[in-house]
Formats: sequence, C-alpha cells, structure tokens
Amino acid sequence: MKLKTREIAIFAMLGAIMFVSKVVMEGLPNMHLLGTFVVAFTLTYRVKALFPIYCYVFANGLWEGFNLFGWLPESYIWFILWGVTMLLPQNMPRRIAPIVYMLLSALHTLLFDVFYIPAYVLFAGIPWNRIGLTLISGLTFNIIPAIGNFVLGILILPIATLLRKLDKKT
Repeated sequence: MKLKTREIAIFAMLGAIMFVSKVVMEGLPNMHLLGTFVVAFTLTYRVKALFPIYCYVFANGLWEGFNLFGWLPESYIWFILWGVTMLLPQNMPRRIAPIVYMLLSALHTLLFDVFYIPAYVLFAGIPWNRIGLTLISGLTFNIIPAIGNFVLGILILPIATLLRKLDKKT
C-alpha cells in the first residue's frame, strides 16, 4: 500500500490528535476519545486507518515508555477495535449506525481488561487461576468509563463525515 505525502502528513496529525486527546483527558477515569477516533478513522480510511492508530501507539510509547506491560498491549488492543469495525457493514442504515458505533466503543471499554489478559499473565505475573478475579474487578471499574465512552461515541459519525468532506476537497 503506497501512501501519498499528503496522507502521511494527515495520518501523523490524526495520530497526534489521538495522543493529545488522551493526555488532556487523563484526569477522567479511563474515559477518552481513543475508541471514538479509532472507529471514525476506520470508517473513513479503512485499512489506512492503521497508520494514525499506530502513530498514536508510538507517541504513547515515547511518552510513557516502551514497557512491556503498558505499551505492548496498547499495540494490539486498538487493533482489535479496528478489526471489529472493519467487519461491520459499510452501508449500515443511518438510523442504527450511530448506536452500533457507540455500543462498539463502550463494549471495547468494558472488555479492555479481557484484552489485557496476556499482559497480566506474561508480564505482571498474575497466575491463570486468578484471572477471573482480575476480570471481575476490572469489569466493575470499567462500567463508568464504558458509559462515558458510549456518550463520546456520538462524535464518531460527525468526525468520519468531516474527514470524508475534507478528503474530497483536495
């Protein structure tokens, strides 16, 4: 897949916007625009959405350090959301699309700790027989962020629409 210079610049800026939004919202309990951006970028750019997503992952690694427990899961957790979004029909009815995308963002937040299981086992030393307790405690912690990310998901289609319009103008 060949990228134009313009696309490289746009994807780098979108990745930077993802990173800045995460840093700005760090005071909130796991609520962020990252899921919103991943879904919106995927709807707009499809496979090429991986470029801004991984620009964000790289920037986050630079900011927080490329440690195995924190950064490595980041490198695949957003890929999961991208992949599920790619599997959704592209011509979803306008009435249900916003709700589906909002629910997807919320569900990804709820399941965040499930996606972290390999890191818990490999790098935090949590034995497999205690994973269930870890997941239950994580699920209760993720309910409020999931609700917040569901609400933030209302921005998915407006962001995707804006990006498509800006792409057509150039």
